[in-house]
Amino acid sequence: MSRTKRSLLTAGAVLALACGMLAGTASTSQAAQQGPCDIYAAAGTPCVAAHSTTRALYGAYNGSLYQVRRASDNTTKDIGLLAAGGYANAAAQDSFCAGTSCVITVIYDQSGRGNSLTQAPAGGAASGPDNLANATAAPTTVAGHEAYGVYIPAGTGYRNNHTNGIATGDQPEGMYAIFDGSHTNGGCCFDYGNAETDSHDDGNGTMEAIYFGTIKVWGYGSGAGPWVMADMENGLYSGVNAGYNANDPTVNYRYTTAIIKGGANQWAIRAGNAQSGGLSTYYSGARPNVSGYNPMKKQGAIILGIGGDNSKGSAGTFYEGVMTSGYPSDATENAVQANINAVAYGGTTTGGGSGSLTPGSRLSLKATTACCTSDYIRHDDADNNVVISPITASSSATDKGDATWIVHAGLSNSACVSFESANQPGQYLRHQNYQLHLSASDGTALFNQDATFCPQAGNNGQGDSFQSANYPTRYLRHYSYTVYIASNGGSNAFDSATSWNDDTSWLLATPWS
Repeated sequence: MSRTKRSLLTAGAVLALACGMLAGTASTSQAAQQGPCDIYAAAGTPCVAAHSTTRALYGAYNGSLYQVRRASDNTTKDIGLLAAGGYANAAAQDSFCAGTSCVITVIYDQSGRGNSLTQAPAGGAASGPDNLANATAAPTTVAGHEAYGVYIPAGTGYRNNHTNGIATGDQPEGMYAIFDGSHTNGGCCFDYGNAETDSHDDGNGTMEAIYFGTIKVWGYGSGAGPWVMADMENGLYSGVNAGYNANDPTVNYRYTTAIIKGGANQWAIRAGNAQSGGLSTYYSGARPNVSGYNPMKKQGAIILGIGGDNSKGSAGTFYEGVMTSGYPSDATENAVQANINAVAYGGTTTGGGSGSLTPGSRLSLKATTACCTSDYIRHDDADNNVVISPITASSSATDKGDATWIVHAGLSNSACVSFESANQPGQYLRHQNYQLHLSASDGTALFNQDATFCPQAGNNGQGDSFQSANYPTRYLRHYSYTVYIASNGGSNAFDSATSWNDDTSWLLATPWS
């Protein structure tokens, strides 16, 4: 996008593939038998580029996912998989980057065609090279395993202008990506897909990429955004007409599956919740009714996080994505979406067993807000305040103990729960003046009520939310890294309605200690 202008499987066979994949993921510690690219290949529309920092996209893939470089000595390390066809070895990154910072230097292409992504060079809209992504800024879980996405603030971008097998001209192609629906902006242009090989705006139809964000300059959909649109160069399109298209809705799932596909005078937008459910089709029809888009003039470069001419004012987070040869069927994409659902982005972590609210069990409580998905509820060693902070495999034993809790039947209501510190026996999470503290039980009715919390389904659709037993309109909530019981809107700063659903939702994670 310019800154200046701006033969297939039957549906039954594809669904059988999806069912076979699901059977292979009964245990999240195992690798999937099928990956998205196996499903595409079986349908006659094989992947010609496959990028992910979280997992293998082929059942047999056993290479590196990405490369990081640490600031302390500029040494690089390839980050691979826990097992063939499986999930990122995030612990290898944690160990390598401990005590320093790391950036992502390469996102490897799993297709075997060498279409890896590296630092984007200068282009027609902005000088370069672009910044590289902080390797630890987008922590997540996939299939219960710790992983990292690619967090892209304005000024950051990746590209490959010398590709192999990517569609050119009017050749058909498909692509999907998983993005963070809570991390977007209105800058140009957060794209993943096909772009110009010279990093310049070469005219209408020289791009075909997924756009995700809230910009309204060239086109937009209903609501406030973000929207999934197609960047076809000099236009972000959400339908056959330029500008507003009411049928393209706001899509802001925490993990959003976004799809664009295009062929001869035909293209489509599809999207859905990467954590559950199917895909919706927001447009399927002819190319835009503006000169230059039929036939297309695609050039076959690959971009991530930027526009075709290196416009780099955008923001977003990327977890995985592919590009195909050929126009995938809806049934094929539906099977891919089932595969994505099955690996449970953002689900409970695994290790010594997932967290449980069964009395007597241990767990750690992990934040789900986009800013803080590596943070856990812990008590502060300097005082009795309760806060959130990052905990990783390389954290000290003390920090891990501070973030581990023993579950008890609720001290004032046995249908609810209370949390005792694992490394400070006899001390519990308790609210006083709405702030959470670690306090020794004094046996009073007031203490028992203040230390009892009633679990409910997570307010943002993830994990659990914990209602105060004696202030039922208030829930455990982190705000400015401190934990409170907070209402959804109120006179206190920590009652802010902004991010309240996310800030009050917690994953029941494997205990750190």
